[in-house]
Amino acid sequence: MSYVVTENCIKCKFMDCVEVCPVDCFYAGENFLVINPDECIDCGVCEPECPAEAIFPDSDNRAAPWIEINSRLAAQWPNITRKGEQPADAEEWKDQPGKAAMLSEAPHKD
Repeated sequence: MSYVVTENCIKCKFMDCVEVCPVDCFYAGENFLVINPDECIDCGVCEPECPAEAIFPDSDNRAAPWIEINSRLAAQWPNITRKGEQPADAEEWKDQPGKAAMLSEAPHKD
C-alpha cells in the first residue's frame, strides 16, 4: 500500500507534505505533486499535512483514478525533498472542483 496525490493538489501544490516525508518519495510537476508508490513506505505522515486534503491511501476509492498517474509521472518528474514556494494563487484554487483537466504533465522547473 502507498499514498496517492489526487486532483485537489492541481494548481495548489502547497508542498507541506514534502517537508515531512521520511523517504523523499515526492516528485514535482509544473502544477502538481505525485508520490512514487515504489518508494512510499505507507507511514501516512503526509496526509494530514496537506492543506488541500489531496492525499489518500491507495485503498481509498478517491485515490483509484490517480494511482496510475502518480506512478507514471513519478518516473518522469524530478524528485523534490524540500518545500518550495507555492503558487501565488494556490489558496484560490484550494477547494475548486473539476481540476483534473488542468493537470500539466510538464516537470517542475527550478
